[in-house]
Amino acid sequence: MEKLLPTSIVGSLPKPAWLAPPEKLWSPWKLEGDQLLEGKQDALRISLQEQQLAGLDIICDGEQTRQHFVTTFIEHLSGVDFENRKTVRIRNRYDASVPVVVGDVARQKAVFVEDAKFLRRQTNKPIKWALPGPLTMVDTLYDDHYKSREKLAWEFAKALNEEARELQDAGVDIIQFDEPAFNVFFDEVNDWGMAALERAIEGLHCETAVHICYGYGIQANNDWKKTLGSEWRQYEEIFPKIQKSKIDVVSLECHNSNVPLNLIELVRGKKIMVGAIDVATNTIETPEEVANTLRKALEFVDIENLYPSTNCGMAPLSRNVARGKLIALSAGAEIVRKEFAI
Repeated sequence: MEKLLPTSIVGSLPKPAWLAPPEKLWSPWKLEGDQLLEGKQDALRISLQEQQLAGLDIICDGEQTRQHFVTTFIEHLSGVDFENRKTVRIRNRYDASVPVVVGDVARQKAVFVEDAKFLRRQTNKPIKWALPGPLTMVDTLYDDHYKSREKLAWEFAKALNEEARELQDAGVDIIQFDEPAFNVFFDEVNDWGMAALERAIEGLHCETAVHICYGYGIQANNDWKKTLGSEWRQYEEIFPKIQKSKIDVVSLECHNSNVPLNLIELVRGKKIMVGAIDVATNTIETPEEVANTLRKALEFVDIENLYPSTNCGMAPLSRNVARGKLIALSAGAEIVRKEFAI
């Protein structure tokens, strides 16, 4: 990025109420067939407009064309049964009804590439596209075939790499892999999870990012955070492995969290997406609050490597709240730019 402190969101924005019921995850579509395709494209246009009006520098799709950040990609793979679902414990935190792996998984066709091409045609700004990471995918379904989280992760990594390469060719500037499971399964991250993620980015020349947060602002995640004590040091367990990886950008949850920001030192040299917007509250941050989070982070990351962002996605929020938070993020970054006379 040529511009210093380029702003962006992590991933999702609320969907219009005419497309899907608002403020919930796995929200069912209200449209079908050609109307659904048209509705998704209209929602993409709105998401783009909201980000541009707020002054964001890196544009994403707001995940308007997918029901969920993980399962929408899995829906398009072979070997997964979405009809006969099972209930599993996700992230060791909450139960969910999930699809079942019943055979060899493989990518049959492009999943998001046409959506990315559509977004690319709408803006000249850099665009970022989020994909689920292999470990998080493994933790969001029931495996009745491979009987090995590691084996399944490597198959997912292969499919993700195929998708990522086509997204890159479609004009995507940054490909982000969402790995909230990295904050829970430390041994797996260090044993094979990071290696699987590197398989997913193999051969890419666009920027790559990994997003590791403490989850959407849903009750189960908020309750879990209350058990973590006065310091959240989960990043300490995985940052050394990430530091040695080929990932370019690391996305962290910072604002209103108990993450000691000095942990950023463990990934010194990487670009850091600093979460300066709390997605677990309807309270809209002031620009000065955003600026203060960025100032604190600048003690541990060079300004040319700091990307102001949100803690996580904003799908569960109202559109008005999300809009206010976008504006605050952009305004807070501008305050810091002026302080550095840039």
